[in-house]
Amino acid sequence: MGRFLAIAAGLGILVALGWAAAVGPWAWWVIGALVAAVIVLAIYDLTQKKHAILRNYPVVGHLRFLLESLRPELQQYFIERNWDGRPFDRDTRSIVYERSKGIHGEKAFGTERDVNAAGYEYLVHSTAPVPAPATPPRVLVGGPDCAQPYSMSLLNVSAMSFGALSPNAVRALNRGAEMGGFAHDTGEGSISPYHLENNGDLIWEVGSGYFGTRTDEGLFDPDQFADQSSRDQVKCVSLKLSQGAKPGIGGVLPAAKVNAEIARTRGVPEGEKCVSPAAHTAFSTPTELIEFIARMRELSGGKPAGFKLCVGSRIDVLAICKAIRDVGTAPDFIIVDGSEGGTGAAPLEFEDHMGTPLTDGLLTVHNALVGTGLRDRIRIGASGKVAAGNDIVKRLAQGADYTNSARAMMMAVGCIQAQICHTGLCPVGVTTQDPKRQRALHVGDKSERVKNYQEATVDQAVKIMASMGVSDPQQLRPEFLQRNIARNEHRSYAELYEWLKPGELLAQAPESWAQDWARADSGTFQRA
Repeated sequence: MGRFLAIAAGLGILVALGWAAAVGPWAWWVIGALVAAVIVLAIYDLTQKKHAILRNYPVVGHLRFLLESLRPELQQYFIERNWDGRPFDRDTRSIVYERSKGIHGEKAFGTERDVNAAGYEYLVHSTAPVPAPATPPRVLVGGPDCAQPYSMSLLNVSAMSFGALSPNAVRALNRGAEMGGFAHDTGEGSISPYHLENNGDLIWEVGSGYFGTRTDEGLFDPDQFADQSSRDQVKCVSLKLSQGAKPGIGGVLPAAKVNAEIARTRGVPEGEKCVSPAAHTAFSTPTELIEFIARMRELSGGKPAGFKLCVGSRIDVLAICKAIRDVGTAPDFIIVDGSEGGTGAAPLEFEDHMGTPLTDGLLTVHNALVGTGLRDRIRIGASGKVAAGNDIVKRLAQGADYTNSARAMMMAVGCIQAQICHTGLCPVGVTTQDPKRQRALHVGDKSERVKNYQEATVDQAVKIMASMGVSDPQQLRPEFLQRNIARNEHRSYAELYEWLKPGELLAQAPESWAQDWARADSGTFQRA
């Protein structure tokens, strides 16, 4: 921060001195006024709480906002000359930033999308819309074996760990969740002190590294788990099998980032590389997975227990369903993570070429549960580039009960997508453990923005459903979601995809599912 200010001030003084020498003595008064103005501006920037960029980069940071103010005119200039090759869209960042700041999202001159292009999707409105409910619908998570069901919001904070996020980012997300009445997933980095300061509802995620509940050898520690999960603030416990950004591999926190605080939180040695194994050691078969989740629920005192995965093989999903029926108990929820999601750093090959996209993953899990007669016992969460109200409604129509968002929540706390998260040099204090850089993120202001964003987005989702003639998300059907399969030719999701009937796999698997159903074995995870 200091170097940028010093360079800017030095250049300014150099120019001013040259000008004063050339013009005359009276110019020294002008120089003094300019220097005083710069000092006052720098003090203001350092002490204001709304703009993280200015808190870390006083004076020179205003250049960013100057360029941002010119953006509408510049983008139109480029669009008219086709320099960019495509029109600028009302992207995720615009939606999140406006809503988090309490700015209405209405825009003039209609859509900028090519609504006739192949792949374009849209929701079907009704000629008889219904009034939107005064209170947004919520989802009760907890099956017959759950003693403490949880009322889940339609949009929640997706899994992001302390260590990847700064203390202030964790504080702001959790305080926003507490203010808005929605859930905050801890990510696999365990429950930190910053998750606990503001009493927001927590979904405690446990990964293959068992951080926060591990023995010295890195194995699952049931006593630590029982102690942590007994906190009133922990509302659900979630087991991470895989994630969208890097399915099939574990996470790595470089040794330089494993400071004393992170080491204590995760239960790992300070200053050593922190690695999540690719596979779990607590179980190795679908049956053992279901038994382990049941054990998690028991150790937590009967709180909802489930798992998260990025879908790979449909055979494995069906094997898990067979295991549920064999064991006689079910997870309370399954979170489906799409391969297009993920805020964490990962190898590009995994980000771009591994894992099932959210739409296909959701349809696979939903249909597998319906076909095995389990859907009414298990709630489905969806995560993967969920940002706007239409994203929520779309995922509900595809089979989800609720949604989680990571990227948009990061933007609500000030992320500008500098894409240097792994360096520790985040300019706005979101993904750094550097105390000087963390200071830029003011918890009070950013937690308010998190609440505003979530509240406005859920409100839009509810209004969209009302315009479709729907007052309850359970009334949504795949017919309500349409996709262009060619220019000026469209099909509904009911026509594009196969939808199983309750118990259909148990009675007589349809031909398209029969081979995978026959191969699925509750005693083993198989290759696709």
